[in-house]
Amino acid sequence: MFGGVARRYDLLNRLISLGQDRRWRRLAVSRLAPRSGERVLDLGAGTGDLALEAVRQFPGVRVIAADLTPEMVRLGRRKPGAQSVRWVIAEAGNLPFAQGAFDGTISGFLLRNVESLDGALAEQLRVLRPDGGWVALDTTPACPSLFRPLIELHFRLVIPLLGRLVAGRVQAYRWLTASTRGFLAAEELAERLAKAGFESVGFRRLMLGAIAVHWAARSPHPAAQPAPAGS
Repeated sequence: MFGGVARRYDLLNRLISLGQDRRWRRLAVSRLAPRSGERVLDLGAGTGDLALEAVRQFPGVRVIAADLTPEMVRLGRRKPGAQSVRWVIAEAGNLPFAQGAFDGTISGFLLRNVESLDGALAEQLRVLRPDGGWVALDTTPACPSLFRPLIELHFRLVIPLLGRLVAGRVQAYRWLTASTRGFLAAEELAERLAKAGFESVGFRRLMLGAIAVHWAARSPHPAAQPAPAGS
């Protein structure tokens, strides 16, 4: 599904978000705020917009962009500045990295697409060093408000229509709507993060409550965690 929309993915992100997705990514990266020389994992990187934003905002950061879809990674490698990023094909539930390998992890629109949310969170916690930062940007069911009918209309009608007209893949963008409506509310995701073992959990809603930036950190003194299966 993601391979089929890869060529139009960035354009559709601009259209669907009314041009706001770049601002959201800037906010997410600034929340992580990695230091020069630190290692950052952009998980579910797609074409690498978050990874490249991290390099732009924080020169000297070492970024690995990991995604399951080869078509997305190929396109990301062609972008200006892509040589500053290491690109990897990897699945969120079984990361090919050592425990504590990263000073920070970040993702954009990944969590509602993983096969096992708890498994993906456990893997991200595993590869973080003690006290390492974690940030995720994702859609979230909108809170009850006067604007909720407009948001529902945007997700149910406008987004699938754009998917059909721009990418010729209406089903992929119906999935975006369905996965958003079936995903956890921001408050519920915050609770899952705490249960997974993260600390300093918080979030900020954007776009009339339909988007959220979440943040957390691994404990400075985490309990020992088992290595992933097959390692």
